[in-house]
Amino acid sequence: MVKHEFTSKIINLIENDLKVNGEELIKFSPLLEYINIKTRSANKGSKSRGSFANLYAIYVLLEDYIKIVFEDKSKYSKHQGAVFSELFKRQRELPFGSKLQNHALNHRLNEEYHKYFPTTNEQIILRDIPSCRYWINRNLIVIKYNNHEYDLSKTIIKIIDSYINAKRDAFDNFISACEELQKIENQDKENIFHLL
Repeated sequence: MVKHEFTSKIINLIENDLKVNGEELIKFSPLLEYINIKTRSANKGSKSRGSFANLYAIYVLLEDYIKIVFEDKSKYSKHQGAVFSELFKRQRELPFGSKLQNHALNHRLNEEYHKYFPTTNEQIILRDIPSCRYWINRNLIVIKYNNHEYDLSKTIIKIIDSYINAKRDAFDNFISACEELQKIENQDKENIFHLL
């Protein structure tokens, strides 16, 4: 398992939500391990590239999943699938998502997932190309671990929300630092004018 500064946050969220050993569950779940890999830039500052496209594809499909299974988990197997245009619109509404393209939903997420986990036959996104309908692979979000079944959907949403907040904080800190530098520069100009 890849460990980075944000991994401890993921572990804490898992343990608080699901009451299991977070590190063990990440090792057990390829989807959680993938999300852990994709969030490694969380605490690296504003200039490090965020992994929003693939995380947001997961996020919007989980939102759809949660909405469908809220009352009855068996409904998802009968769900006609989320409409691509609605998923794509929702991705672009999320922080830092306004310029995202459709690649993550259309194939890139599944391809990259297989790059990290080449022996798995599972895909994160299931889709019907002619109808432009999409589903999250329930086999990756509802898992059996230590003789219990765990639905990871809400926990993954919290992990991605926490990642967004970390990236937003890094960006805000960068803006604050720039503003402070601007104040220092302006003060120096005033001092120079007084010296003349």
